[in-house]
Amino acid sequence: MKLEELKAQGVDIQEHIPLSRYTFTKTGGKAQYLAFPKNVLELEEVVKAAKEEQLPLTVIGNASNLIIRDKGIKGLVVILTEMNEITVDGDKVVAQAGAKIIDTSFAAGNSGLSGLEFAAGIPGSVGGAVFMNAGAYGGETKDCLESATVLTRNGEIKTYNNADLKFSYRHSLVQETGDIVIKATFALKKGDKSEILDQMNYLNALRKYKQPLEYPSCGSVFKRPTGHFVGPMIIEAGLQGKQIGGAQVSMKHAGFIVNKGGATATDYLNLIHYIQKTIKEKDGISLETEVRIIGEE
Repeated sequence: MKLEELKAQGVDIQEHIPLSRYTFTKTGGKAQYLAFPKNVLELEEVVKAAKEEQLPLTVIGNASNLIIRDKGIKGLVVILTEMNEITVDGDKVVAQAGAKIIDTSFAAGNSGLSGLEFAAGIPGSVGGAVFMNAGAYGGETKDCLESATVLTRNGEIKTYNNADLKFSYRHSLVQETGDIVIKATFALKKGDKSEILDQMNYLNALRKYKQPLEYPSCGSVFKRPTGHFVGPMIIEAGLQGKQIGGAQVSMKHAGFIVNKGGATATDYLNLIHYIQKTIKEKDGISLETEVRIIGEE
């Protein structure tokens, strides 16, 4: 079945939509096709249709730790935010890929389950958290994930356990396979609900105090090099406040690049490259991006 037929059957498929509407940086070009499947069956159908029509397929999650280039994305872009169910069963929380990891964390906390407190302020989706082994404040997805169910590009549904996913710093197996995360199961521990929620609220207050949440941004831009912290390195290089177009190294947290108004993805990328070049020349360290950069060059 083709995309047009699926659209006629009520699947939410749109054409030539600016992805800046969905990215946290408020930048990015258009998607040739953009689909919002409401369930696994619709997801399977749109993946099949893309394959049949030989269209490249891109899944962008909640688009929080992402830069989409200004020329946009050819083929079919899938956003899973309509697949956002979260259920609590004993000491386990099962969340669909499009659920926000924040909401999943609070579902756990409100049920007196401990282990997801670190995710209380991470703005990404559950699928994105699995994809990149998202983490904050000493915790990572790998610490509490029991299993993830995926849809392969060949249309097969598989379940990976924690070990199968080969988690490492900001990395998981699905980055290599291209599998689409459908849902994740988190194995947590019973705890004191008020203590868990207090810890989550404390971490969110800390995040608000330290991070430039008042501006659009893609979160932490660079991976932390072994033995170093990115923010202080950028400050020591005199780059805090450096601005190219509408993109600026945050004055609140130098590890972030914010959209001060009217920034393009190209502004972001030019500023990233400028920082990498400066740090390499000054400190001999190659900064790797944590943010995912996709789209037509």
